[in-house]
Order: sequence, then C-alpha cells, then structure tokens
Amino acid sequence: MGNKSQQLPKNDTKKRKKDKVRDNFIEELKMEIASELGLIDEIREKGWDALSPRDSGKIGGKLAQRLKKIMK
Repeated sequence: MGNKSQQLPKNDTKKRKKDKVRDNFIEELKMEIASELGLIDEIREKGWDALSPRDSGKIGGKLAQRLKKIMK
C-alpha cells in the first residue's frame, strides 16, 4: 500500500519551473532598474546589502510600477 501523502503532485515540477522563470525575470528587471538609476556598479562591487534603504526603495518602487504595467 502506497502512502499518498509522500507523493508530490504531478504538476509540482511545472510550478517550480514557472517560479524560477518568474524569479529570473524579476531579477533581470531589478538589475535593469539599478542600471538606469546608476547603482549597478555599487551592486556589482558590494552587493545588494550595501544599498541604502532609500536606494532599495527606489528600485522596489520602480519594479512595482513596471510589474503593474506588464500585468495590464
């Protein structure tokens, strides 16, 4: 007798692939926005943690605007 609670749904793999594609798309948008704001060099040298809250907020705000525009 098989234990069905241990089996993954058949479309679980598809969901993971879809999530990965979405995450990669968002990451690309973040980098594009950071480049437009002149922050890309700082991010490449020091990483995302080096950004000020203000700069992070700018990126997040522009990201939200673009995603909203894309979703229309």
